[in-house]
Amino acid sequence: MLEGALIAVCACRSGGAGGPAAAVPIAGPYDVVIEGGRVVDGTGGAWFYGDVALRGDRIARVAPAGGLSHVAARERLDAHGLVVAPGFIDIQGQSQAALLAGDGRLVSKVTQGVTTEILGEGVTRAPVNDRILDATYAGTPDQADARRRAAEFRGPHGFDAWLRAMERHGMSVNVGSFVGGATVRMYAKGMAVGPPTPAELDTMRAVMRRAMEDGAFGLGTALIYPPGSFATTAELVEIAKAMSPYGGVYITHMRSEADQLLEAIDEALRIGREGGVPVEIYHFKAGGRRNWAKAALAIAKIDSARATGQDVSADMYGYVAGGTGLTACLPPWASADGKLLDNLRDSVTRARIRADVLSDRADWENLCSLATPDGVLVLGLVRPENERWAGKRLSAIAADQGKDWLDAAIGLVLSEQTRIGTVFFLMSEDNVALQLRQPWIKFGTDADGVDPDSVRTLTHPRAYGNYPRILGTYVREQRILTLEDAIRKMTSAVANRLSIQDRGLLREGMYADVVVFDPRTIADRATFEQPHQLSVGVRYVFVNGTAVVRDGRHTGAKPGRPVRGPGYVR
Repeated sequence: MLEGALIAVCACRSGGAGGPAAAVPIAGPYDVVIEGGRVVDGTGGAWFYGDVALRGDRIARVAPAGGLSHVAARERLDAHGLVVAPGFIDIQGQSQAALLAGDGRLVSKVTQGVTTEILGEGVTRAPVNDRILDATYAGTPDQADARRRAAEFRGPHGFDAWLRAMERHGMSVNVGSFVGGATVRMYAKGMAVGPPTPAELDTMRAVMRRAMEDGAFGLGTALIYPPGSFATTAELVEIAKAMSPYGGVYITHMRSEADQLLEAIDEALRIGREGGVPVEIYHFKAGGRRNWAKAALAIAKIDSARATGQDVSADMYGYVAGGTGLTACLPPWASADGKLLDNLRDSVTRARIRADVLSDRADWENLCSLATPDGVLVLGLVRPENERWAGKRLSAIAADQGKDWLDAAIGLVLSEQTRIGTVFFLMSEDNVALQLRQPWIKFGTDADGVDPDSVRTLTHPRAYGNYPRILGTYVREQRILTLEDAIRKMTSAVANRLSIQDRGLLREGMYADVVVFDPRTIADRATFEQPHQLSVGVRYVFVNGTAVVRDGRHTGAKPGRPVRGPGYVR
């Protein structure tokens, strides 16, 4: 849905973010002219030397190099030797906390070139009701205050209220979201196991429809985490049918990315086919050494589905390790009804949990088994008695404590009383390269935006380096994909998938989300051991025509706006 009338753009403009524009060039004076850069416009077409002019929140002109040298402008930026591209659209952002309660600057993201972040994997802050508030905030130290703040997102337009709250709070990026699949389920059924009743399924459909009318892009599931893992395929098909008339997309962290990878793709395809919606697969991978050979088979399965006419694609980040909670090493049933900690404290239930984790069962995604304790890097420890183990492998922590790895993991979860951010080394570099080449791949960080000057806990380096890593390592150094294709997968490919018609391209009349970077030096600096290091090479970033990065440094500006899906009803 357009956020405002395009300046001097023909009302008959069509074709979406990747289609032809009928924009009329806007004459000077301009606010900013970016001169002489190598323009990579986001279409995937060959770069050219050009000038890009911004006025207000729009791209006013894209001209051959020197074409705007004699036009009045308040500011001129010399981009000779630099690349000028559309701002990057992060299809899998996780900055819900920073955008609602943090400072909203997302320093680690905008210094990568991210101008729009899309939320919604599994859980969203809206909409809420008593079931969600009880499950989310019961027993928390600030329970009453947290419930009061979250209650703002009640009612038939709770999702819209959440987007507006982030805008009021102030943000350096634009933000949009899917509605979380677990949120839809919790709204109707709480943390209970089992298929929904007919009445509960009607509630889920209604929640989905209202979220689409509020601007959600579709349904985002995370099917390895409870309560999302409790959802049946049939219920997800029914929810997909509810969003289909609104142009919704089913995007999923599948039920398996490892031992049951191919079966999980089949489930996602079934949901899309029977639900009548496109399918997008989050952070595409084949997890665990024993599954690496499945990457080529998974690609072939997607290619085959596309050849039959089914709209399915995927996204990824440029690392061999994923990141989630240490609790992903525990069976989903242990979290039913929100009783994970109680179950871990109970000796009988804990013994059952241990037996399940150490078995060879393949009906849930045991990330510790797949990565092995040597491949599990524990990050999110904040209690003083645990801080000495932050940034250590689970095997080393267990040895230091004189325990087996599973007792060490359970002890940390009980001590921290939270999921504990953890990195799992699961993928191969060869498969990362293979996936990067696929024409239907897009890029996302699967990370929140953080400020290196204020954050305490360690994090995955993708929060700082995903896009520069792809442009530096995989484009410049290894030449696995071209600059033009990489930029397309960071920009217009995402905009097209989400039906965002006014971002993702350097085209006259589009919103002025622009990144200027040095292709010779752009690189990630964050590592798994020392993640809080900003990337280098990004010189300027504009969001809606306002500079949020200037000479590589955050300006403090917060010009971000909500971005909404095609079903939005004002």
